[in-house]
Amino acid sequence: MESENKNLISHLAAWINWKRFIFAVLMIFFLTSILFPFYWMVSSSFKTRAEIGGREPVYVPSGLRLDAYKELFDPSNPSYQNFGVNIINTLRVSIPTAFVTVILAVLGSYAIARLRFKGKEFLLNSILIVYLFPGVLLIIPLFAMLAQIGDVFNFDVQDNLGVLMFTYMAQTLPVALYMLTNYFRTIPDEIEQAALIDGCSRVQVIWKVTLPLAIPALISVGIYTFMIAWNEFLYAMVFLNDRFLFTMPIKINTIFNDPTPRPNVVMAASTIMTIPIMILFLALEKYLTEGLTAGGVKG
Repeated sequence: MESENKNLISHLAAWINWKRFIFAVLMIFFLTSILFPFYWMVSSSFKTRAEIGGREPVYVPSGLRLDAYKELFDPSNPSYQNFGVNIINTLRVSIPTAFVTVILAVLGSYAIARLRFKGKEFLLNSILIVYLFPGVLLIIPLFAMLAQIGDVFNFDVQDNLGVLMFTYMAQTLPVALYMLTNYFRTIPDEIEQAALIDGCSRVQVIWKVTLPLAIPALISVGIYTFMIAWNEFLYAMVFLNDRFLFTMPIKINTIFNDPTPRPNVVMAASTIMTIPIMILFLALEKYLTEGLTAGGVKG
C-alpha cells in the first residue's frame, strides 16, 4: 500500500509543473467564484431568517425547509405571493420577444449580407452603435414616442405587455442583426446562386438553403434575446404598475423591498428564475458554440 502511494505521488510530482499548477489554481478560483454564489442562493432559499441574518454565516441549512417556496406558490400561506403569475408574465414577454426578434433579424441581416445597396456598411455599424448606448438613455425617448403612438391608435403604454415587448426589441434587435449578418456572410454565396439557377426564388433560397445552414446562429440569437427579456428589470419597472402584470425581476424587487424582510423568499424566487435559464443554456450549449464560431459550410 505504501509503495502504491509513493508511486502515485511520484507520478503526480512528475506530471505537475509550474504551468499546470498555476492553471489548476486559476481554474479552482474561477469555478469557486461562479459556483459558490449559486450554491449560496439555492441553500439560502431553504434557510430560516435566523440562519440568514445571523452574525456567523451558515453554509449548510439545518434542513430542507420549503417555507419560502410555499409563500411563493401555496395559496393557503398567509403571505402568498402568487409567483406563478409572474412566471407566466415573464414567458408572455420573453418568448414573443425572442421569436419576433429572430424573424426581423433574419430579414434585415440577410438583406445586409446579400443585397447590394448604398450605405449598408454604415447602416450595420449604426445599428451596433445604437446597441452601445445604455438602456437608461433610450427609455425616456422610447416612452415618449410610444405614448404619442398610443394617443393616435388609442392604446395604453403602461401595463401593456405588448408595448414592453416592443421596448425589449429595441435592445435585442441591433445585436441580433449584427450577429446574423456576420454569420450569413460566412455562408458561401455559390450555394445560393446554384439554388437560384435551379429555379428557386429568393424566398425559397432563404427558407430551404440559408436558414437550415444558419440554425446554430438562429438558436444562439434566440437564446440571447430570450435571456435579455427574461432578466430585464429597468424597462419593466417603468412600464408596469399593475402587480398582476409584474415580471419576475419586478416581483423579486417588490419582495426584497417589503417592510418585513424575507431574504429566504427572495433567494427562492431568484433560484426559480435562474435555474430554467441554466438548463436551457446547458441543453443548447452545442448550438450556442456552433452559432458563435462555426462557418456555413457543413461537412
